[in-house]
Amino acid sequence: MRLTTKGRYAVTAMLDLALFSKHGPISLADISARQSISLSYLEQLFAKLRRAQLVCSSRGPGGGYRLGREPVLISVAQVVEAVDESMDATRCEGGHNCQDGEICLTHALWQDLNKHIYQYLSSVSLQELIGRQEIHRIGLRQLQAVPLIIASESK
Repeated sequence: MRLTTKGRYAVTAMLDLALFSKHGPISLADISARQSISLSYLEQLFAKLRRAQLVCSSRGPGGGYRLGREPVLISVAQVVEAVDESMDATRCEGGHNCQDGEICLTHALWQDLNKHIYQYLSSVSLQELIGRQEIHRIGLRQLQAVPLIIASESK
């Protein structure tokens, strides 16, 4: 499987949104600071996530991003797919031309792995992830290091 930085960052940013958006819309600057992801990279990812309707945005003071639907309805696989991330362990990306234009000996093995990975990532929702104790501990640590901007703006 070739899950690259793009897919990992998209899932991380969506998890950040799921954890913290109960306080209101979250700015990409907040996510960038907490998750150490470049703001310009987040802008590219969120354009794709918005097109997939996984997030929605609001402009103006206090604006930012929210999840496009309830976290229980967003799977990790949907997030990865939204940013055009390949979840393919075969060398030929499913083209059946892995060895000199022909299928290789291990093609079926890697194709089966793809199915298992996709099934697993499809079965994990953002809701399930934010329900985990270790995710809450990490989120609290990150929030203490980089408080939500909206918390200070509402005073």
